[in-house]
Parts: sequence; structure tokens; C-alpha cells
Amino acid sequence: MSTKKVIYWLATAVLFGIMLFSAQMYFRNTEMVKGFFESFNYPTYFVIPLAVLKVLGVIMILWRKSQWLTEWAYAGFFFDLILAYIAHYQVNDGQETFALLGLTAIFPSYFLGKYIRD
Repeated sequence: MSTKKVIYWLATAVLFGIMLFSAQMYFRNTEMVKGFFESFNYPTYFVIPLAVLKVLGVIMILWRKSQWLTEWAYAGFFFDLILAYIAHYQVNDGQETFALLGLTAIFPSYFLGKYIRD
């Protein structure tokens, strides 16, 4: 296996791990997550739809049958991670590490994925 494939799959695994971990937290600890959303001044009715979209985004990136949906999944993850980082940074709760790690992983996953899988 080439170095580019290894980097792609590692970055993608990190990205998927972060997205699936946060989605399961949204499903299992909804009230706690709603409390975080309130502290960020985000609407709480986004919690469950956002969790569903994170799971669907992982499926779309793995499936890769529709280039259009794959692009939207990466875009959604990018904006989710940007907003998560900014929100955690603004309230200074020390939880922005996962968002920063996700932002670091999304770029090699996206660009190497286009090179390797398309």
C-alpha cells in the first residue's frame, strides 16, 4: 500500500471517528449536548438532525457513488468543524481539541481521496 493511501485512510479514520463519536454523544446524551448548544447560543433543535447528518455524511464518503453528495458531506463536515472550533474557543471550555484535530484530518482526507478513489 502506498504512503498516500495510508495517509488518506488514517486521516479519514480520524475524521470518521470524531464525527461518529460526536453523533453518538448527540443521540445518547441529548440533554447534555443541548446544554452545550445553549451555552454557545445555538438553537437546540439542531442536535438530533445534526447527529443524523453526521452519520449520513460518513456513509456518503465511504459509499462515494455520487460525487455531488460526497462533496456536500465534506463541506458539511468542514463547516461543522469550523463552527464547533469557534464556539468552543469563544466560551473557553477547552473542548476545541477535537474540532482542531478534525480540521487537520479533513484536508488530507478530501484531497487524497480525490486522488486515490476517483
